[in-house]
Amino acid sequence: MQSYTIGQAARLLGVSPDTTRRWADAGRFATHRDDGGRRLVDGRDLAAFAVELGQGGDGDGEPSYTSARNAFPGIVTAVKLGDIAAQVEIQAGPHRLVSLLTREAVEELGLAVGMQATARVKSTSVHIDRP
Repeated sequence: MQSYTIGQAARLLGVSPDTTRRWADAGRFATHRDDGGRRLVDGRDLAAFAVELGQGGDGDGEPSYTSARNAFPGIVTAVKLGDIAAQVEIQAGPHRLVSLLTREAVEELGLAVGMQATARVKSTSVHIDRP
């Protein structure tokens, strides 16, 4: 299973490394140390926490003022395989993206829960909201 440094986890969650360290210190997700002493987060633990965070579990209540771009780097939080088709969910900071693609594409990419991936969105209509 892939593990992430605190800095990598912070980028995937869309927060600062300091925030990520505070969350880890508070027990929001588990970390362990590698041979070099770096703190690492297991990919599955990070994926579960990203889902919680995306559902409003961060508790800071601050709205974000952003226009999401069409590339969303994040972490795979679910892979559902059918006989022909598949569904892949990616949590990119506060954004949950779901893609329907072929099973063959998922297998060729080797997509699995806990790994890093980027969702790219092509749209003819983009809406911008500001709370």
